[in-house]
Amino acid sequence: MRLVARLPFLFIAGRVYGPDAVGRFALAVVVVELAALIATVGLKRGLAQALTSSDQPHACVVWDALALTFVVSLLLGALLFAFPQVMYPNSIVDGLDRWLAAITFAPAMSDVSLAALAYRRNVKATVTARAVIEPWTISIAAWAFSFVTLKDGLVLSYIASVVAALTASLVPFVRSYGWPHGWTPHPGRMFTMARRNAPLAGADSIEWATRNVDRFILGLTFEPKIVGIYYMAQQVASIPQKLKTSFDPILGPVITEALKRNDRAAIAHQVRQVAFWIVAAQLGLALIGSIPGEGVMGVVGPQFVAGTAALGFLLTGEAVASTGAVCESALVYIARIRNLVISVTMLLLQIGLSFGLIYGMRALGWPENWQAAGVAVALLLALLCMSLAKASLLTRLLGARVSPLRWPLLWAVAGGAAVGGLFTALPRTYEWAELLFGIPAMIGTYAWLLYRFAFTDEDRALFSRMPKEPSLPTAAAV
Repeated sequence: MRLVARLPFLFIAGRVYGPDAVGRFALAVVVVELAALIATVGLKRGLAQALTSSDQPHACVVWDALALTFVVSLLLGALLFAFPQVMYPNSIVDGLDRWLAAITFAPAMSDVSLAALAYRRNVKATVTARAVIEPWTISIAAWAFSFVTLKDGLVLSYIASVVAALTASLVPFVRSYGWPHGWTPHPGRMFTMARRNAPLAGADSIEWATRNVDRFILGLTFEPKIVGIYYMAQQVASIPQKLKTSFDPILGPVITEALKRNDRAAIAHQVRQVAFWIVAAQLGLALIGSIPGEGVMGVVGPQFVAGTAALGFLLTGEAVASTGAVCESALVYIARIRNLVISVTMLLLQIGLSFGLIYGMRALGWPENWQAAGVAVALLLALLCMSLAKASLLTRLLGARVSPLRWPLLWAVAGGAAVGGLFTALPRTYEWAELLFGIPAMIGTYAWLLYRFAFTDEDRALFSRMPKEPSLPTAAAV
């Protein structure tokens, strides 16, 4: 749903606004979203544990969380408003550029309210806000504002989308928890909440930075056009990443409840099972996104075909990252500091590799699009190392295997790639057939091999009729 809703925005941004405007927008948004993430002070995942362990009324806890998020987001937004060049490091600040910082509170408060709803098993609100309201609003707004201003159209469409998503988050939140009657903000409680969630906030920020620092590095080393091309590849590749984040609302509460029972075997089982589903889905998306990559990137505009190589590396990076990302869902509760150390180390590795590959290829006289793809290669290598390190640590802590890898996965990938190779071998005049028929053929072959050889009975149960009244809500039930 998110992919279908996001494609019109990518098409409009690429075809109507062009790579230069997209590049400026991409850099500004990356800074605003980082500020919004920091403003949540780790409550996206830490709120479940705070609600589980608190003896205060849940309504008071969640409104404390929202108040804390609002105050921090206002401070960070004011800082960006005062120093807007942080958002636009490679271009001049004018028009409505600096006002983008004023909306920092919206995505932050939306994340916290959706986390509170997820604790009560309301995942529908997250789907509605993130997969329907937000992407369709930015797509429609980008088209509408293109008739008014090409200079500020993307900024205005982003503001409209995050405000709409915040509204879609707060309405069910208030219905579930109610208005804070008799509640007053308590600075001491909020400070304690922020302090306890500091490691979680650090882990969230590092994980987010790992996926977005590449864009900022490109902004420091290339003109906006190159950033815009890479951003389009990154947006297509970010769809598989949403598969992991879509499990966060239910996986967090399940893990905290298992920890309360000290059932570490159950945690290992959930991590292993969820990671397999995500890896399997991401590998399929990597196939259909990278093999016909030129056609995929050409949809948003011929200028963006130069990002095909980056797209392939980014999609592969998402697939190898999923194991570590799911392991982190447990590590943030049982080994926060060690998890944070691994994340920081891998981020530093990624940054070092990115600059090294860019300047190395530049010295060799390689084309700019290949230099830009160097940051995607650095991300791929860093994510691979991070997954191995976090899976190894979690295995030792739980005393059970957490790796989701199954050999039949490779057979399914090989089969899908072989079918895709046949279609890409067609003459360029038949590129339409590569997308129209090649992608369904690839995914069909991959899905059949996966279901036939890699799925267990538990996996196949997901595709059969589910019981009307499951006795225990688990991530497997999702």
